[in-house]
Amino acid sequence: MVMTPADAEPDTTAAAPKRRPDLAAGIAAVRASARTLPGSPGVYRMIDDRGTVLYVGKARNLRRRVSQYANPSRMPTRIVRMIAETSTIEIVITHTEVEALLLESNLIKRLKPRYNILLRDDKSFPYILITTDHEAPRLLKHRGAQSRKGYYFGPFATVGAVNRTLSAMQRAFLLRNCSDSVYRNRSRPCLQYQIKRCAAPCVNYIDPVGYAALVKEARAFLSGRSRQIREEMAERMHEASDRLDFETAAAYRDRIRALAAVQAHQDINVDGLGDADVFAVHAEGPASCIQVFFFRGGGNYGNRAYFPGHDASWAPEEILSAFIAQFYDNRRPPRQVLVSHSLPEQQLLAEALSVRAAARVTVTAPVRGRKRNLVTQAAVNARDALARRQAQSASHRRLLGDVSETFGLDEPPRRIEVYDNSHLQGADAVGAMIVFGSDGFEKAAYRKFTIRDGATGSEQMSRGDDYAMMRQVLRRRFARALREDAGLPDLVLIDGGPGQLGAAWEVLDDLGITDLAVVAISKGPDRNAGRERFHQRGRPSFLLPERTPVLYFLQRLRDEAHRFAIETHRARRHKASRRSALDEVPGIGAKRKRALLNHFGSAREVARAGLADLETVQGISSTTARRIYEHFH
Repeated sequence: MVMTPADAEPDTTAAAPKRRPDLAAGIAAVRASARTLPGSPGVYRMIDDRGTVLYVGKARNLRRRVSQYANPSRMPTRIVRMIAETSTIEIVITHTEVEALLLESNLIKRLKPRYNILLRDDKSFPYILITTDHEAPRLLKHRGAQSRKGYYFGPFATVGAVNRTLSAMQRAFLLRNCSDSVYRNRSRPCLQYQIKRCAAPCVNYIDPVGYAALVKEARAFLSGRSRQIREEMAERMHEASDRLDFETAAAYRDRIRALAAVQAHQDINVDGLGDADVFAVHAEGPASCIQVFFFRGGGNYGNRAYFPGHDASWAPEEILSAFIAQFYDNRRPPRQVLVSHSLPEQQLLAEALSVRAAARVTVTAPVRGRKRNLVTQAAVNARDALARRQAQSASHRRLLGDVSETFGLDEPPRRIEVYDNSHLQGADAVGAMIVFGSDGFEKAAYRKFTIRDGATGSEQMSRGDDYAMMRQVLRRRFARALREDAGLPDLVLIDGGPGQLGAAWEVLDDLGITDLAVVAISKGPDRNAGRERFHQRGRPSFLLPERTPVLYFLQRLRDEAHRFAIETHRARRHKASRRSALDEVPGIGAKRKRALLNHFGSAREVARAGLADLETVQGISSTTARRIYEHFH
């Protein structure tokens, strides 16, 4: 890959006013850039006058592709608007078009250009891991980078699917799920052995050869040879029964039932399918849904719905092609990808996925047979999911309209921010912000604030001062929004009464924000739900009629903020409870801390130790020992 000198990240912090869209100026900028571009593969970025990336595209011939934007007469309205906003074009030259496609998908996910199709939900999927870095391999759930040595099976669409599968597999194959440290320190079998979910290799109730056989069976089952494993178990059950060894036969019977429980949840099993992902899109104007089904070893590992952001002019096959390229940007694709529509540049996409997987990947749109039935089922699910989402969005729009009328807003709010604080007698205080938009709760936009004791800006905050906590949270949030020229919410809700409302307006007035709608929600008498009182500046406090949709909606927003704040506080308190006095000693990392604790037994004994005793600990030099001693004395 070759990067042009101008390929540095654009500066998006410029505060210069944005120019009005000018189609003639945009065409001139395109022509000026196209004259200097090479005729090689690469990726181009359309950038406005403030450095914001508008669009990322790839091309086999950069000069020819970019030159096409200089003649926008027959292009969709979306493209014409984009050209009118363009001030410059930056490129990255690649060796091949496949490499350009991979880079394009990566940049789209990272930069989120307004005129591209965007994959909004990019959460990682859970896997099942059988480790290989221990004498007794462990069966566990895994999410994130696959850096640990072992066999990974998945992805599973939901955590629930993984948990059900793990629970059944523990009953079927009796593999341990305890951590390596727990395994090392066992002197007798744990409860997992008592309830017949582990073979207890930690206390040698099963020899290494027998445990390895269980591991081999579990791998074979997850690799798609479930029928073979069940038949072998059934044969052993009958053999044990013929020997009148009914206890062993009953154990095999229970293991077979556990395997049947796994397959019952994998309600579609397609023989001969192997590993495959199935994609189907259903689009209606600017809204679309893509359903993804995961099949591994012929078994159904679940499905997930995605709702990408795009303009109404995109065709379904274009949406699906762009989505798949971004979907596999940080994931390993399976050998087969089945799609509901024939895609533009389908072979190029298959080549790019093959590079990503380091193996041959096929992308096909089946027209008949079992594979076509799978795609059809995914398409039906996509259509139904989109209908449900649109119905929910319509309900949200009605509720937001009611909120606008209730609080006297000029129009329904597009973004609502709700704030709450949580602490325990002033300790481990945190602030929380949740966000609600036209599509529901936007959890990626939630924010946590660690409350700082003492001086905060221009004020002195005492421990447990709720008003000062609210002022600190709002000052940090809105000062940063002004500094970064980020958008402000249309409505701010605060869990509290007139005092919290006054604290909020102190901050906003000080920052020069005067046109923001702020509402405080105080709990009713005896904290009864339905008797909440609402407070706005310049307006008497008021109640809403009980059992009205808008009241339930506002309660739901308040409760979500409260839940998020409490969870954040509990996590912080738990982390603080695990903190050791040794963590505060400079130069003491995890290895030295472990050596000190193993030698003295506790941090308290380390603090009491003399200098000579500290110097006897393995890995602790005389200089480090003196540093520890001086810290505690």
